[in-house]
Parts: sequence; C-alpha cells; structure tokens
Amino acid sequence: MRIDDDIRWNAVLRRDRAFDGRFVTGVLTTGIYCRPSCAARHPARANVRFFASGAEARDAGLRACKRCLPDDVTRDEAAVAAAIDEIKASEGKPTLGELAVLTGYSASHFQRVFKRATGLSPSAYARALREERAKDALGGSARVSDAIYDAGYEAPSRFYDDSKGKLGMSASEWRDGGKGRTIHWTVVDTSLGAMLVAATETGVCCLSFEEGEDELRARFPNAELVEGGEAFRDLFERVTAAVERPGTGGDIPLDVKGTAFQQRVWQALCDIPPGETRSYGELAAALGKPKASRAVGGANGANNIAVLIPCHRVIAADGGLGGYAYGTEIKAELLRREAGGKA
Repeated sequence: MRIDDDIRWNAVLRRDRAFDGRFVTGVLTTGIYCRPSCAARHPARANVRFFASGAEARDAGLRACKRCLPDDVTRDEAAVAAAIDEIKASEGKPTLGELAVLTGYSASHFQRVFKRATGLSPSAYARALREERAKDALGGSARVSDAIYDAGYEAPSRFYDDSKGKLGMSASEWRDGGKGRTIHWTVVDTSLGAMLVAATETGVCCLSFEEGEDELRARFPNAELVEGGEAFRDLFERVTAAVERPGTGGDIPLDVKGTAFQQRVWQALCDIPPGETRSYGELAAALGKPKASRAVGGANGANNIAVLIPCHRVIAADGGLGGYAYGTEIKAELLRREAGGKA
C-alpha cells in the first residue's frame, strides 16, 4: 500500500522522523523542500506538494532546506548502519570519537544523527545490546554468572547496575519464570469504549478494550482475580485519565511479565515520544537487532497493557496504521490525540 497524501501530511504535522527518507515536503511559496520532521514552522496545506525524493523536488525547481538538510538522510542512514555493525562486532565498546572517525562526522553531530535514527545514543545502544545478549544467554546457561560474562560484562555487578530500575525482570526472576499474583480488576466506560484495567499491588498488569473477566483469566490463569477493591480506586481513576489523554500517565506503576526480549521491546515503546511513531524495523534497529522486525511485532502483540505501554505508536513500513488488537479506529484516535487533537 502506498503512502497517500493524508498520511504524509499527518506525518509532517507530527514532525515524525520515521518518515524521513520516504518522501520530502515541497513548499511552493518558498521554493524549498524539507524532511517530514523539519523543525521549521508548518506551511499552509494548500502550499505543499509531496515528492518521492529530493531529486524529484529539484526537478520541479525547488531547493533543499538548509535547516533540516533533507538530502543527507541517505548518508545518515549509511553512517548509522556502519556504526551499528562496528558496535556489534566489537568485543569492547567503541567510543563516540572512534565511531565519528569511522563515519566521517564530528562526534557531536554523529551523536545527534545516531540518536535521531535509533532513539538511543551510541553508548546507550551498545549497553542495551550487551544487556540483551546477557538476558538471552540467561535462558540457556547453567549459571547466571556465566551468561553475564559471555555477554561481555567485566563483572556481574556491572550487569546488575545496568539493569537496575528498568522495565524488566531480574536475572533470578528470569531463571524462575516469575510467580503468581493477586489481581484486582474492573471495567470502566471511556470515550474509546469499555476498558478493562487490572492491577497487582505492584502496578497495572493489564489494560484492554471490550474485554472482561474471562479474557483476564485467560491472560493470567494462575493468578487470583478479585473484582474491584477500594484500595485500587485511585489507581484505576489515574489510568482512565491517562487513556483519555494518551501520552500522559508516565508515572503510573506497571507490573509486567514477559521474556527478556519482550520486556526490551515494551521499554522501547515507552521511549517513543508521544506524537511520534516507529516502524517495526526501526524499533528492531533501536534494540540492536535490525533483522528482528518480525520478533518485535510478536512482542508488540504480546503487550497486555494498551496505551500505557504504547504499542499503538508502531506502524507499518509503508506508513499505514497496520494492525491493532483493539481495532484501527482506536489506534488512529490515540495517535490523533497524541499529535495534539482534542479528545
């Protein structure tokens, strides 16, 4: 499916970096073409024409924007790919200066280019890759310490320091597979439809639409389910408010279960700024697994906490909405509200 002009214009309004390189925006009144994510003031829609490439825009008599440099997108992509290959191949952790020399950029500029493409700095990307290798190894290693050393950590303490406070299980929890919980739940009426919200004493463990106790029990067959609960009233009200205004509620505690890879994907979803989107391939690259877009899609679909873990921010590679467990109408509305539309 091709990207139609409505999708392009909405991407421009969101300044969505996920669309950089897919088309350029020509402003006929100024004679300039830009990236979709250009930070310049938005032109009037009537003055805009979309082009498949910078070359096509130049053929129409337009010139490149000096602010967003739309013709540098291909070069930036090649530089980021080269840096990722170097990070993955290196036994240590390449410095920012070393990566800048490799790609021909200044260190400060390459830092911005890399973070814009992956959502992480080069050092954070290398750290995330090492964490993922360690968590993958934990599933098959007889000893936790062996898995940590095999992943490239100099000592187990470095692994625990890197993992502290993040959305994910500890090494021991990973080995044990987690434990059952008591779950309090209710169904709330919202402007998006009936919403099931459930929580443990730790935090929200399920948020879905048009579901009830049967679906919750299917998700958590070994848990004790308790309907309602006065102690959870405030939490449920905060969740409802956050759903009505997606992009808020970042302080709401969550209690999630999943494999290490699923946990990494869910954290990456939370790191996407409200109003922006990513493709499955872009999310996979940000996790240090550029060929794992299908696995990212699977982890995205396994998310039990809609909106608060914003899987609605992942779109198809062609810019279309793609699928959504609760229907594309809800997905489109969530994205509209995050982009600045009113509920």
